[in-house]
Amino acid sequence: MVRLNAPSRLSVADSFLFGMANATLLFTVIYYVTGLHEPFRLGFATEDGPVEWGTAICLFLSSLVLFRNAFALWGRRGVTAALLTGFYGLLFFFASGEEISWGFRLFHRQASEFFLQHNAQQETNLHNLVVGDVKLVKTVFGSGLTVMIMLYLLVLPLVYTRLDAVRRIADALAVPVPESRHMLMTVAATLVILSVQMMTKWEPYEFIFSLMALSIFLNPRNADQVTNR
Repeated sequence: MVRLNAPSRLSVADSFLFGMANATLLFTVIYYVTGLHEPFRLGFATEDGPVEWGTAICLFLSSLVLFRNAFALWGRRGVTAALLTGFYGLLFFFASGEEISWGFRLFHRQASEFFLQHNAQQETNLHNLVVGDVKLVKTVFGSGLTVMIMLYLLVLPLVYTRLDAVRRIADALAVPVPESRHMLMTVAATLVILSVQMMTKWEPYEFIFSLMALSIFLNPRNADQVTNR
């Protein structure tokens, strides 16, 4: 687990977000070692359960932080940085809606005929669409996206501080760069999730990533380039 008091400059928000991430890992391990796999699948990590809703909320809050940063950057760094940051905000707003199928399940609304025919789970979202024989959740939103996220969380922070070209590109694109604590949590979460063998174990994994995303956008390594500071 990542110790909350390791970096002395942890903010209140970071203390809460990392505390939630540590608690999620701890609960996942407890469910696994105690053999409570069904309560984990049907309760803690079930569809529309606390973990999934936590993910959606964190993604939505991340979009709001990015929109706030975009507004601040408009006058300080120019239109390009502001528009890029606003675009990142739209991506996270989209991800938040996709996570809960845009509220259709919450209000017990039936999907349209198109989604009933072309969605693998017959829900109103894009990531479960099936185009021909291709499932988007396994291609666009699957392993490829996972690799990109891992490169962002684990590789970018290392090369950002070592290669001037990478630093210039990241700052020019207004990309919030993770700190070392985000890298450590990513490694810890990956090791725990790979170690447990339970259905729906990836739901907590996604939740932890959403917590780390919110933490990064609130306090990135290059805050002077991508936030209102």
